Amino acid sequence: MKSITINGSKRESVGKKATKALRNAGQVPCVLYGVEGDPLHFAAEEIAFKDLVYTPDVHTVKIKLKDGSSYDAILQDIQFHPVSDAILHIDFYQIFDDKPITMEIPVHTEGVARGVKNGGVLRYNLRRLKVRGLPGDLPDYIVADVTKLKIGQKLYVTGVASDDYVIQHPDNTVICQVRTSRNIVALDDEDEDEVAADEVPATETDDVAAVKGGEDN
Repeated sequence: MKSITINGSKRESVGKKATKALRNAGQVPCVLYGVEGDPLHFAAEEIAFKDLVYTPDVHTVKIKLKDGSSYDAILQDIQFHPVSDAILHIDFYQIFDDKPITMEIPVHTEGVARGVKNGGVLRYNLRRLKVRGLPGDLPDYIVADVTKLKIGQKLYVTGVASDDYVIQHPDNTVICQVRTSRNIVALDDEDEDEVAADEVPATETDDVAAVKGGEDN
């Protein structure tokens, strides 16, 4: 997984007055949890978080402070201003190479589903998956191959399982599925045989039948 470096400095004061002064100066107050002893309070320029916060991707973070200390971490929580959406506060959690962590990893679909080629629509149930593994084993994103999906079929989390991490969702959790649409075209005999009838909702079966009936006429 890619890492982003955040350069900052320790905070000498954590009171409301000092926090307000930091924000007025374009700094974001942060807290790093998981370190030995008390949580570490620091601050960094707001622009330093652009590639970490305003992106659909996930990253680990290398926090480097002016005193020479550095920490590997992940973003745990973030607070935004309710009106301006400016970053008000960020919580981080320290990570270690030999200790597993839990993160939400984005899902990237690969290929064009056969059902989509026949006029169906690919519907997403989950855009991210919660997985647990060692930091070095977690991917930037999880690839979900949808090429073989026909109308009425679903891709479950078991279809993207990996030895590198453990998926923190039940096995019957659906990532995406191909549903019917008004643009559906007739399927060939092979496709019809391979789609289980109980996997196609009644309304979708009726749509297919209606199209075939129109063709017979």
